[in-house]
Formats: sequence, structure tokens, C-alpha cells
Amino acid sequence: METVLRAASMYFVLMIVLKIAGRRPLLEMTSFDLILLLIISEATQQALLGDDFSVTGASLTIVTLITIDIAFGRLKGWFPRLELLIDGSALILVEHGKLLPKRARRAGITEEDILHTARSTQGLERIDQIKFAILEKNGKISIIPTSAQ
Repeated sequence: METVLRAASMYFVLMIVLKIAGRRPLLEMTSFDLILLLIISEATQQALLGDDFSVTGASLTIVTLITIDIAFGRLKGWFPRLELLIDGSALILVEHGKLLPKRARRAGITEEDILHTARSTQGLERIDQIKFAILEKNGKISIIPTSAQ
């Protein structure tokens, strides 16, 4: 039972911490992000298993985490507000060539992040060439170019 409680508590702790961190970390990872991810995964592994390094303990931890994830997936289907709370919603960052600075700042996205995505996905060079830039729920930025370039 201790293994199940450890797994459930770590799931919720990580979910809350990642929600507070926002979607910015979900964009392209830097070397710092990779190092941080490795450290978090090691700390999480120690917290999940404690002193129990048995196959049974690891299996029970994995089953618990997957069960919680499946349960949340179903709950989000039944309660749309829960999905909004957990996953958030898409956020418009640029509208008709104008950066919306409050939204971008709140999301932790810079104009350079938007322009980088615009260059790499659409070949656009300036913010005024963007009709909409949307921060998706998964942390990616979608670019919709203006029709007249």
C-alpha cells in the first residue's frame, strides 16, 4: 500500500509543479532543460520506490501511475472544466500582426520564441506577417500567416 501512496502522491506533486511551471518548458528543450529533467526523474524515482527495488514494487508503481493517468483521462472526458484546469486551453499570442504582450508574458513566451517558430514553420520573418500565433495546450506554437505577404 505504501508503494501505491508514494506513486499517487508523486503523480500529483509533479502534475501541480508542471502546471505551475506553465507550458514554456514543453517547447524546445535546451541543455539546461534536459539536465533539469534528468535530475527530476532521478529524484522522482527515489521517491517512488524508496528502499523497495523489487520487480513487484516497480510493477505496482507503474500500474498505479498508469491507472491514475487513465482515471484522469476519463474524468476529463466527463468533466470539461477539469480538463480546462489540468490541460489549460489554447492561447492567442499574436492577433493580426500584433503581439499581445500580457498574454505572452503570462505564458512565458517571448516575441523571439514566436518569430523562431514562424521562421522555422512558415518562413516568416516579421511579426506583422502573422495573422495568429497560438500557444497550443501541448506547448507548441501554431502560426497562421496573413494571406497577403
